[in-house]
Amino acid sequence: MEQLGSQTTSLTPSDAVDLCRFLSLVPDPRDVRGRRYPAAALLCAAAAAVLTGARSLIAISEWVADAPQHVLGTLGFGIDPFTGLRPVPHAATVRRLLQRVDGDALDAAISAYLQARVLPPPSPEGKRPVRRVIAVDGKTVRGSRTKTATAIQLLAAIDHQGVVLAQRQVASKSNEIPSFQPLLDTLDLESTVLTADAQHTQHDHGAYLTGRGAHHVAVVKKNHPGLYAQVKGLPWREIPLGHRTRDHAHHRNEIRRLKVAVFRRIDYPGARQAIQVVRRRHDLSTGKLTIERVYLITSLSVFDATCAELATWIRGHWGIENLLHHVRDRTFREDDSKVRTGTLPRVMASLRNLAISVFRQDGETNIAAALRRTSRDYHRPLRALGLT
Repeated sequence: MEQLGSQTTSLTPSDAVDLCRFLSLVPDPRDVRGRRYPAAALLCAAAAAVLTGARSLIAISEWVADAPQHVLGTLGFGIDPFTGLRPVPHAATVRRLLQRVDGDALDAAISAYLQARVLPPPSPEGKRPVRRVIAVDGKTVRGSRTKTATAIQLLAAIDHQGVVLAQRQVASKSNEIPSFQPLLDTLDLESTVLTADAQHTQHDHGAYLTGRGAHHVAVVKKNHPGLYAQVKGLPWREIPLGHRTRDHAHHRNEIRRLKVAVFRRIDYPGARQAIQVVRRRHDLSTGKLTIERVYLITSLSVFDATCAELATWIRGHWGIENLLHHVRDRTFREDDSKVRTGTLPRVMASLRNLAISVFRQDGETNIAAALRRTSRDYHRPLRALGLT
């Protein structure tokens, strides 16, 4: 794990795109005796197969079995000295490795690879540096549920472009709150903005982010009655409107209004401002009008962010569901998957995160179309992962 954390500092941008160099640091859980295929080659093959749309272990094995000899060589499979050919691993070999691999180590390798793959954008001249915005959100892998065990839950840190930066499995018989800080320990949070739902509006989380030099935009609900009453009780009618947008999509009109109030003292670590967002939705199909008020707090001052930026970040957090979770559920049919053995559910989710993140970094907006295009040529997933 220490090697994975220091890997990004020793690689140049041209070297950092090679996924195999990162996956080679993931410990091989198999016994030394009888290892015929390198673990890094098997993991690279699984990642490449998922990049072409493989949804299951069988699909991954079929992709590897059909791969040309030179592709197997690029992935890292050796030549049999007796036949002169590169043997193809059996589906059971792939399954045994993926169900035993260390999920934390694999996620750390993928996280380090994605962070090293793209250099940060330069700041515009004469303007404030562009802030990095990270959302923390959880997802339940419903297909992993068994008669004796609940479905596993994964907590992820995702930037607002849909790139997964870190992932951690929530302990059974627990919730996301204890996993919040360990998830973010591996990331550089200096000057970033963290968005999260009301579950993570915890005093310990606020103090942790302040200590790491990060800012937060946190939702306040009735699960914190004192803080909620303090924010809701502000004279919002007298506070001027800070930002307003109007959109038409999905057969409905939506108007969003945002107001910001500077607080002398908010009962939350580092909090400087309170925010009210009012969403009015008019469903054109039914004629129904709904009004929703959401209250938030932020450690950003009036000099750190404009009302337009706050509105963009708040809406961006709600959009994570479409950028990541919806794609895993609809495009990769994650909830229909019945893999339940060992670490398989988490590993498959990690490989899907990798595929989606690589496409997002490459500017793809339609992940399904990107998968179809990548599947038409064996060299395309290898190029995308920096293997060629």
